[in-house]
Amino acid sequence: MPLSLPNNPSPKACTRCGAAFVCRPDAISHCDCTSIELSAEETRFVSVQYSDCVCKACLQELKEAYHSGEKTKAIFCWSGGKDSAYALYQVILESHYEVKYLLTTVNKTFQRISMHGVREELLQAQAAALGFPLLKVEVEEGSNEEYERQMEAVLLKAKAEGIQHVIFGDIFLEDLRAYREANLAKVGMQAVFPLWKRPTEELVRDFINRKFKTVLCCTNDAYLGEEWVGREIDDAFLRELPSNVDPCGEHGEYHSFCYDGPVFRQPVLVKAGEKVYKPLALTLAAPSEKPATKGFWFIDLLPA
Repeated sequence: MPLSLPNNPSPKACTRCGAAFVCRPDAISHCDCTSIELSAEETRFVSVQYSDCVCKACLQELKEAYHSGEKTKAIFCWSGGKDSAYALYQVILESHYEVKYLLTTVNKTFQRISMHGVREELLQAQAAALGFPLLKVEVEEGSNEEYERQMEAVLLKAKAEGIQHVIFGDIFLEDLRAYREANLAKVGMQAVFPLWKRPTEELVRDFINRKFKTVLCCTNDAYLGEEWVGREIDDAFLRELPSNVDPCGEHGEYHSFCYDGPVFRQPVLVKAGEKVYKPLALTLAAPSEKPATKGFWFIDLLPA
């Protein structure tokens, strides 16, 4: 039986050029856009820029734009949080690097993302929703020596595939950047920082405006208490954030889990579990003008 098409196909305006075209959402195989074949990488490049349909001509132009320059292979250092998600968005948008893998440090004993405390299964769900293969640096002891040893082993395997660049979402911590660059230099690789020196309030507001969805998974009790862990990062969050907290939590005031946004092919569905407080064995010393850290609040995010 021949396919029955809608009598009144939906007229649309291209979100890129404004030209009118006909969209057939209930008979997608008859849409003009299906005549333009896009790879997963090309589709991602288009989707981070336009959340709605574009016309056939624009789709072809965007496909060509994606291939207009030679791309450098890279690994993306993925924490699972908002800065990683926004940095990945920028990398895809600028189209200078071809991300081959996401790279995440995981505590092998607890099967959670180091520092963030997010379950490994949610990390894997993120990678699947983003459409990238995942590399894991597995640690057990938690020492810097172990981390550097395990990281080096993973990086050398990637380097053997012709990858020489690692992308990070760091914003302004000079000592952290120097540490990363020194470690990469040991294996002959280079660091890339797409968000470097961006004003953090400007960055997080653009993050919200672009409809990324993120929840706080960990808070430093020197800055934010139990009531903050599990909160969404939105306009209300920014209004109520204490003045001594960086809007992006760049000093370690909080960590987050990003579950939706322009870089995701579909949302990662999560629900809130119990809140847990983890005191430090020793209170972390702080400059006189800053509060001391006694421990961290975590929320156990669960697959929904």
